[in-house]
Amino acid sequence: MLFRNRFVLLLALAALLAFVSLSLQFFHLIPVLATKNGVTSKNRKRIMPDPATEPPVMDPVYEALLYCNIPGVAERSMEGHAPHHFKLVSVHVFIRHGDRYPLYAIPKTKRPEIDCTLVANRKPYHSKLEAFVNHMSKGPGASFESPLHSLPLYSSHQLCEMGELTQTGVVQHLQNGQLLRDIYLKKHKLLPSDWAAEQLHLETTGKSRTLQSGLALLYGFLPDFDWKKVYFRHQPSALFCSGNCYCPLRNQYLEKEQRRQYLLRLNNRQLERTYEEMARIVDIPTKQLRAANPIDSLLCLFCHNVSFPCTKNGCITMDHFKVIKTHQIEDERERQEKKLYLGYALLGAHPILNQTVSRMQQTAEGKKEGLFTLYSAHDVTLAPILSALGLTGARFPRFAARLVFELWQDREKPREHSVRILYDGVDITFYTSFCQDHHRRSPKPMCPLENLVRFIKKDMFVALGGGSTSYYEACHKEGF
Repeated sequence: MLFRNRFVLLLALAALLAFVSLSLQFFHLIPVLATKNGVTSKNRKRIMPDPATEPPVMDPVYEALLYCNIPGVAERSMEGHAPHHFKLVSVHVFIRHGDRYPLYAIPKTKRPEIDCTLVANRKPYHSKLEAFVNHMSKGPGASFESPLHSLPLYSSHQLCEMGELTQTGVVQHLQNGQLLRDIYLKKHKLLPSDWAAEQLHLETTGKSRTLQSGLALLYGFLPDFDWKKVYFRHQPSALFCSGNCYCPLRNQYLEKEQRRQYLLRLNNRQLERTYEEMARIVDIPTKQLRAANPIDSLLCLFCHNVSFPCTKNGCITMDHFKVIKTHQIEDERERQEKKLYLGYALLGAHPILNQTVSRMQQTAEGKKEGLFTLYSAHDVTLAPILSALGLTGARFPRFAARLVFELWQDREKPREHSVRILYDGVDITFYTSFCQDHHRRSPKPMCPLENLVRFIKKDMFVALGGGSTSYYEACHKEGF
């Protein structure tokens, strides 16, 4: 009898512990990490290295998986979070296009056989993919700024063309759009149900992959949107610098940065031996292989789980891939340390950041235009913005990366506005150079809009040195 009572007591205790554990997980008091390919959903969102959860040593395969951003892993997002007395009044979203076919081919190897048609029952899935294709087929008459009207609205080649957006890329941005819809429309009612065309501001470069990525996100955000209300503006420059693209000093910084990259590569003997081995395998001069930027093709094959190319002389292997990817990561680390790129980033990002803060100021003054702004762009667009904001620890933009600026109004003090900045769903506001000391200097829970305005209008030029007080003056300053 005593044994039976003890057994019943143990069972009751076990049931109680199980209930408590499940309750904690349900209320997110302890993390539940979904794993795919050895990468947890929590880790996939990291933008800054975290020694508690990341590999103890740099792992190029782990970093490559993060870069691929394979759909299907649930992510928690911090977009739309603020104290209850704050009202969301505008959102500005910068995205990198989704997964794409390589821009370069490895000479004398077969092109990767990746299908760029959009098929609803093929992985990766998305519940809105078929509806997206149907909606895009109705949009050829849409009014876009030239030359965007000549671009296809969705991918349709059985064998992808160079640089073409894949089904994975479309699904990545359908997911982004759906996530932002749940937060900004369903929860915060950013746009009314009868939203007007002027409440959206949409820009993209002249590449089909950026236009299609923007459309995929927009469809996830506003399903079955009215084509008559949608107008994409064309940006000729990947820096989105509009009429302020001529900047001689920015180009000088870029030249010195490229020189730094060249010297780093020259001093990496393991990298050079790897290129020599790969060149022997495909039977071309090493210089020709290097010029073909093989990591671009290899990353595409890696992200799509396709074997690396083989010839009669052998196969390109994962070891080759790891060496090149490791060099990329080391280059990124040195780039942040040497500060040459920072000068380029401050001048390269200033026009688009200045435009963004001007739109925020107009909204703060009561204007109802451009409540949701979308810039569909490239890695070379987002990377300078991240560096200019002081986010030196942020990872290089992955496929379908998103950088979000939120503008909030204090309901208790309607004339006061605050900003939040998020990168791939992570709140990075207090990592930025203009708000990292905010908590030590102010009791306010949010970063004031004035901090961002002062940074764009003044502090960016102070960071460059030389006493410049305007973008034009900084760009045309003589000497380096």
